Amino acid sequence: MRTQVGIIGAGPAGLVLAHLLHLEGIESIVLEIRSRHYIEHRLRAGLLEQGSAELLIETGVGERLLRERLLHHGVYVKFRGELHHLDFQDLVGQSVMIYPQQEVVKDLVAHRLRQGGPILFEVSDVSVADLTGPRPRIRFTEKDGTAREIECDYIAGCDGFHGISRPSIPQSAITNFERIYPFNWLGILAEAPPTKDELVYTHHERGFALLTMRSPTLSRLYFQCATDEDIANWPDDRIWDEFRLRLAGGEGWKLSEGPIVQKAISDMMSFACEPMQYGRLYLAGDAAHIVPPTGAKGMNLAIADVRVLSRALAASYKSNRTDLLQSYSRICLRRVWKVQRFSWWMTQLLHIFDHDNPFDRRRQVADIDYLTTSRAAATTWAENYVGLPMEWD
Repeated sequence: MRTQVGIIGAGPAGLVLAHLLHLEGIESIVLEIRSRHYIEHRLRAGLLEQGSAELLIETGVGERLLRERLLHHGVYVKFRGELHHLDFQDLVGQSVMIYPQQEVVKDLVAHRLRQGGPILFEVSDVSVADLTGPRPRIRFTEKDGTAREIECDYIAGCDGFHGISRPSIPQSAITNFERIYPFNWLGILAEAPPTKDELVYTHHERGFALLTMRSPTLSRLYFQCATDEDIANWPDDRIWDEFRLRLAGGEGWKLSEGPIVQKAISDMMSFACEPMQYGRLYLAGDAAHIVPPTGAKGMNLAIADVRVLSRALAASYKSNRTDLLQSYSRICLRRVWKVQRFSWWMTQLLHIFDHDNPFDRRRQVADIDYLTTSRAAATTWAENYVGLPMEWD
């Protein structure tokens, strides 16, 4: 088999890249170890920065997004039992949208298949070879057991944190940066209308809590828990009791509750590797970096990566320019580290750390007080939350 760009992984990074390359007349093959049903139904976060949403709309895959999105002009911050609103439209003139990641994936898969673009689902034994040569290769086994090999001009590793792409780079050629947080998130999906019209970030002495949503009838809620917590120890009644405690207070406040249809505990970490390329292999999305979900940046950062990569590949094919490909990692990492900073800052601002002393606790509350009373501080939050401008050089 032969293609111009081999793409490993059919998440947002791989599918958006394939879509953008198709618009430039560049051929690609997408490989995915999971089934189509799995990637279209696994529940993931769903906040799109304005720039990410505009890209999907402007490139022809945003029809359902425009119809079903929940448009948010700001967020709420709750502390000391009081609710404060940060108005992004007023502060920076932009908004964000709630549209679940699995819905983005459904739209991109359907569009690519209508266009005749190949996606090979349920492949196994994926490996790469000849990364520093002119014709790198992807080897894999198809669902029916047939061994295959794709000869490519370039390979895009979009297969996530646990994929094969990053480990295929020699250890001597890459540096990993990591922070493991001393707490996890317990998250639920509940058949209940959202408590508020926009997200609620909560600081409480028992720990952080977040109220978000997936639709007008489905709420997504999280709270901070211990790293050794067992979900089996959290029956539904206990979960709702904990949310009531952390979200108590405030005039007219009433937590929206309903049947819990999913619950799980997630690790919290920050990760980035440098560089994001080796030979003709280019990493994008979670294969190259992980951010804590506090800032809602994972999918948006993946989309930003492949915007840079698709532009560089188009320049290589159309103008015989390789400078943008050579600069891919440098350009992406500038944004990656700004997003890492913001996600870390939000995490340390709102969570309770066991090692904090009384001074740290008072300082943390003062930080939140300043955020909710200073237009300058709120503008900094808003500017980062709605999405920083793309940088191309």
